[in-house]
Amino acid sequence: MLTLIDDRDLARSLRADVLAGLTVTPKWLPPRWFYDARGSELFEQITRLPEYYPTRAERAVLAANAPAIARITEAKCLVELGSGSSEKTRLLLDAMLQRGTLGSFVPLDVSATALSAAVGALTAAYPGLTVTGVVGDFARHLAYLPDGDNRVVAFLGGTIGNLTPPERSGFLTALRAALHDGEWLLLGADLVKDPAVLVPAYDDAAGVTAEFNRNVLRVINRELGGDFDPAAFEHVALWDAGREWIEMRLRSVRDQVAHLPELDLTVEFAAGEELRTEISAKFRRDGLSAELAAAGFHLSHWWTDPGDRFGVALAQAG
Repeated sequence: MLTLIDDRDLARSLRADVLAGLTVTPKWLPPRWFYDARGSELFEQITRLPEYYPTRAERAVLAANAPAIARITEAKCLVELGSGSSEKTRLLLDAMLQRGTLGSFVPLDVSATALSAAVGALTAAYPGLTVTGVVGDFARHLAYLPDGDNRVVAFLGGTIGNLTPPERSGFLTALRAALHDGEWLLLGADLVKDPAVLVPAYDDAAGVTAEFNRNVLRVINRELGGDFDPAAFEHVALWDAGREWIEMRLRSVRDQVAHLPELDLTVEFAAGEELRTEISAKFRRDGLSAELAAAGFHLSHWWTDPGDRFGVALAQAG
């Protein structure tokens, strides 16, 4: 595996994010700190909940259109950003290998442990495929992706929605700079829809998403010696119609003080004060096409699931 970040780098990033986010008003934290082992397990549970449609909808799109994606791109190398277990990606690997063009797969993820397990499983499942894991951050390390011929970069799961518009612009511009003319981006994007469908996907009846949301406080406690009381925060999911995104927040149920001795930081919360932990932007085809064009991509093909809940865009550099 190619290792671009290590535990010390992650620790520095966590310290910087916590200092930046918990010393301003309103307070915030980036969603990447949900995903320790427990957070990843909780998110896997979320993807199986009846309210959480994105995973099933995206899988339906890929299952229906993977052969077309393989035919259109004639991909020799598939790169996946934020790969995790690469479960859905096997639909693409199967189609591209059947097409006879694919020679290598490059999964990138910040978790070396998860990536190592995925690389081992994929190497065993696809013995004729060269699998090279990259331990890195898609927000920082796109320029270090292994070079190749006719690459397709897959960025799935609607993760693009966790970025603010300026962050999306920077990400897409950096990705375009890392690709050659004619190479491809396969982008999964959740679509704007009725809030009655959207909000329950982030506030399920079983409370799994609430536990997932509070897990960021447990991560901070463990890594920075904190004494946050996760039970003293309630989970909130709101639809912002103006920005067309879901916000997940943690709302303090009482006046309280948390201490982070590793940062020499004391954080005060008033009763009812909220900490934003995630945004999840939803998209319309025209708007996403414009964002891609501004970064130097041309929207070539667009697919949705039968319920028009989730879109998968195939865009070409150049």
